[in-house]
Amino acid sequence: MRDFTAANLPDDIDVSLVPTSSTQGQPSPRKRPIKQPILSGLAIGLALISALPAEAIPGQLGVVKSRDNVQNWAEITNRLQSANLTYCVLEAEDWNDNTDLNSLSVLLMPNLANIDGLQAASLQQWINQGGRAIVTGPTGTLAQPEVKEQLKSLLGAYWGFSNSLPATLRPLEGKPTWNNRDQLSTTFIGGVVVPTGIESQAEAVWLAEGTPPAVVVSDNVSFLGWRWGVDKVAPAQLDSAWLQASLDHFGVRPTAIPSAFGNTGRNCDAVDKIDDTAPILPNLKNLPGKQANQKPDSKISSSAGVKQVSYPQPNGLSSTQISQMNQELLELLARFESTLLAADASNRAISLPQTTTEVAAGDRNQVPVPQLSSNHRRAYAAAREARQGLQQFRQYVNQGQYTEARQRWLKARRTLWDNYPTEHTFNQPEVRSIWLDRGTIVRAKSEKDLAIIFDRIARSGINTVFFETINASYPIYPSRIAPEQNPLTRGWDPLKAAVKLAHERGMELHAWVWVFAAANQGHNDVLNQPKNYLGPVLSRNPDWLMTDRKGNAFDWGSRYRKAFYDPANPEVRRYLLAMIEEIASNYDIDGIQFDYIRYPFQNPRIDQTSGYSPSARALFKDFTGKDPIDIKPGDPLWSQWTGFRTKQVDSFVATASSRLKQRHPDLIITAAVFPLEKRDRFFRLQQNWEEWIDRGWVDAIVLMTYALDTDNLEERVQPLTNPSLRSSSLLLPGIRLLKVPDPVTMDQLQFVRNLPANGFALFAAENLTPNLEAIFNRAQGKQAIAKSKVSPLRQPFPAAAGRYQAMQQEWNFLYARQQLKLSSGAMNSWINQSNVVSAAFNRLATQPSTKNLNQAREALNKLRRQFPQWMQQQQRIQPYQVQVWQNRLTALNHLLNYGERVTLKEKRF
Repeated sequence: MRDFTAANLPDDIDVSLVPTSSTQGQPSPRKRPIKQPILSGLAIGLALISALPAEAIPGQLGVVKSRDNVQNWAEITNRLQSANLTYCVLEAEDWNDNTDLNSLSVLLMPNLANIDGLQAASLQQWINQGGRAIVTGPTGTLAQPEVKEQLKSLLGAYWGFSNSLPATLRPLEGKPTWNNRDQLSTTFIGGVVVPTGIESQAEAVWLAEGTPPAVVVSDNVSFLGWRWGVDKVAPAQLDSAWLQASLDHFGVRPTAIPSAFGNTGRNCDAVDKIDDTAPILPNLKNLPGKQANQKPDSKISSSAGVKQVSYPQPNGLSSTQISQMNQELLELLARFESTLLAADASNRAISLPQTTTEVAAGDRNQVPVPQLSSNHRRAYAAAREARQGLQQFRQYVNQGQYTEARQRWLKARRTLWDNYPTEHTFNQPEVRSIWLDRGTIVRAKSEKDLAIIFDRIARSGINTVFFETINASYPIYPSRIAPEQNPLTRGWDPLKAAVKLAHERGMELHAWVWVFAAANQGHNDVLNQPKNYLGPVLSRNPDWLMTDRKGNAFDWGSRYRKAFYDPANPEVRRYLLAMIEEIASNYDIDGIQFDYIRYPFQNPRIDQTSGYSPSARALFKDFTGKDPIDIKPGDPLWSQWTGFRTKQVDSFVATASSRLKQRHPDLIITAAVFPLEKRDRFFRLQQNWEEWIDRGWVDAIVLMTYALDTDNLEERVQPLTNPSLRSSSLLLPGIRLLKVPDPVTMDQLQFVRNLPANGFALFAAENLTPNLEAIFNRAQGKQAIAKSKVSPLRQPFPAAAGRYQAMQQEWNFLYARQQLKLSSGAMNSWINQSNVVSAAFNRLATQPSTKNLNQAREALNKLRRQFPQWMQQQQRIQPYQVQVWQNRLTALNHLLNYGERVTLKEKRF
C-alpha cells in the first residue's frame, strides 16, 4: 500500500482537519508575523470608522418604506422590534428634499433599488450636514444612470452583484466596531459590495473565492451586502445584530418617540411636528470627548517608533482607536516618505567613502549635500505637515482633547492622500507585468486594434505581458489539438499578433494558460451556451471530468462556477501537455504561465470536496484499499486522500516543467497561485507551490494578492515575509486595479517594492485607465526605465547588482544629507561591507561563475547579519525604512538563488 499521508507533505502541515467554531470550516484567522514597528500595518482607509465613543449619542432613527420593500415590511418591523429600537417611518413617496430628513440622525434604507434624483440630492445634503445612513441590498440599482453615479460617490460603495451560492459572512479581524462577533456571522446568499473611495473600507467579507466585501463602511454610511429584512435571505437575529452594530459604529442610541405617537413605527413627519429640535448626529469630527481639564490615565509617546504604550480610556476615543489611528498614520507617512526617498535617491550619483580611513571626523561634511527634487516640493511639504499633524494628534490626546485630536488626524491623513507622490520615477530592475485578459483581446478583433493596447502597456513601463491564451478549454489561437478555437477570435490569430507586438516594444510575452479549469459558466453566458455546458473538451470526453462526492460537475466557490479536469487522469495529463507543447513550439513566446493549477475550492467540513472521478477513485483504491468516496474528514485515511490529490498537481507541474525546459531551455515558467496559509491551502484546493519553488519547477510564483487597500494587501503577502521560505524562484505579488483609487494603487505599488519581492503583476489590462497609464508613464515609462532594462527573470545577476545599487543610492543620499544615524564604529564597518558587497555583485554580473557567486553570497550574508546592529540608531528614527532595506536584502538573496539555478544551471536545494 502506498502512503499518501500528509507525512509526505511539508512538515508544518497539521494533517487533522480541525473544525473552526464560527467560520463554517474556513481557516482560523491568521496571525500576522512579528514585524518591526509600523510594518505590521492597519488600514490605509479610515481606521476611525472601527471605533466608537464610549457613550453613544442620542438620536432619531428613521426607516424608509417604499414599493421596493413593502412586501417584506412585516419582517423589517419584526427585526426593528426584536432589536428593541425606537424608530419612525419615512414613506418614500413623501421624501422629496432634505427637510424631510431634518429630524433624523440615522436613516435606514432597506433594499431601495429605486431612488430618484431629488431623493439622492436631499440625501447628499443631509449627510453633508452630519446625517448617517445604513443602506442594504441592491441600493440604487434601478435608479437613473446619473443618480447611480451620484450614489456611488455619496455612499462610498455600490451593490456589485449577487453571490451565486451561499457563503459565510465574516467580520474582519482587528475591527473593534463589531462586538458579539458570533451573532454577526452565518452562511447565506448575499451580494458583493464594491468600495468606491479611500474613505470606504470593507469591514466584513464573504468567505468565497477572493473574499469579496460583504459590509463596507465609512464615516457616514454603513452598506450591508444583502437584502436586509427578508426571512428567506438571512435570519432575523443576524439582521438585528448588524443593525445594532451599525448604530454602534455611528455612536448613536435611538431616542424614544413621544408617547403620544406610540412606541415605534410612527410617521417621521408626525414626530418632527412634535419634536422639531431632535438632534441630527453631528459629524464625527465634532464628537465631544473629555473636557480639556480631564487628564488621561497615561500619556501617548511622541516617539515615532513607539508602538506599545499605555493609552487612556477617554469618552471620545477608545484606547484601541487611538492606537490604530497612531499606527495607521505612521505607516502611511512612512510609505509616503519611502516613495520620495526612492525617487530622489535614484536620480543622484552620490558615492560613499571607499575605505575606513576616509571616514575620519568631518569627512562627511566634504560630501556635497544633495538638494531635494523640485518636482516633489508639494509632497515634501505634505509630509512635513502630516508629521506635525501626527505630533499634534498625540498632544491633543495627552491633553484629553479628543475632538481636536481626531480633526488633526483626519487632516494629516487627507494631506498625504491628496499629495501622494505620483510624479516620481523609479528605475530599479524589477519584473513589471500585467495580465492581458481574454475580454480585452476579444474586443480588439484585429492586430491593428491589439497594437493600441500594447502601445498603452508599453507606455506604462510594463516589461512582461501574461497573455490569456487558453480560457475554459478554448485556445485563443487556431489549434490542431483542441477541438475548438474561441469562437470570438476565429478568423485571426491573436497569439501570433501578440508575440510580434510585444517583441517590437521590447516586452516579453508569456502565454497565460488555464490548466485544470475546463469550463466556465460566465464564458458560457458570453457564448450563449447552456449554463452548465462542460466546454468543448469535457463535453467530448466526459470521463475526464472531476466531480464532487455527489457527482456534481461545477464548483461552489465563485460567482461564475467552473468545472475541472481530473489531474489524476492520464489522458487529461497527455492532452494538457500536448496543448502546452503546441504553444511553446509554434509561437516565439517567452514564457508559459500556469493558472488554475489546483483543485476547485472546497469546504470539507460541510462535505464540499472534489476529485472523485472514476480514474482517481480507482487509483487511490489501488494504493490504499479504500474508495475515497467513502472517506470523510476525521477518517484515518482523509489526510492520505488530501495528500494523494496534492501529489497529482505537484507531479503535473514537475512533468510539464521538465519537458518544457528540455525542449525550450529559455522558456520562463510561472504559476499564478493563492497566498492562503499553507495548511488551509492544502485542504481547500491542494496547491503546494512551496514545493514547486523549492524544486525549481517554476521560475516565478505570482501571488494573487488582489486587495482594495494596502492593509488587506499586507495581510495577503504574508508568505513573502515568512523567514523559512527558501526560494530559488522569484516572488511577484499581484496588484488589483479594478475600483482602486489611483493614489491607493501607487501606495500598494510602493508597499510591494518594499517587500522581499522582485517585481509585481497588475490585474488586469482591462482596468488600466488612461489616468493610471499616465501616472505609470511618468513613474516607470521609457525615461524612467532607461537605467533598469535588465530583467530579473532573464539576467538575475545584473539585476541583483542594479537592485543593490538602487538601495546603496538611498543610503548614500541619506548619508550625504546627514540623515543616516550610525555610530562612528558602525559607520566604518557598514561603509566597508557595503562596498565589498557592491564590488562582489558587480563582478558576478559581468563574470558569472560559481566562485563569484559564492563570494557575492558570502558578502551579502555578512552584511545581512550585521545590518540590524549597525542600524540600531536609525531603527529608532525610521523603523519602517530599516525594515524595507532588510526586506530588499532578502529579495537579493532570492535573486542569487534563482540566478544560481537558471544562469549557472545549479540547484541549491
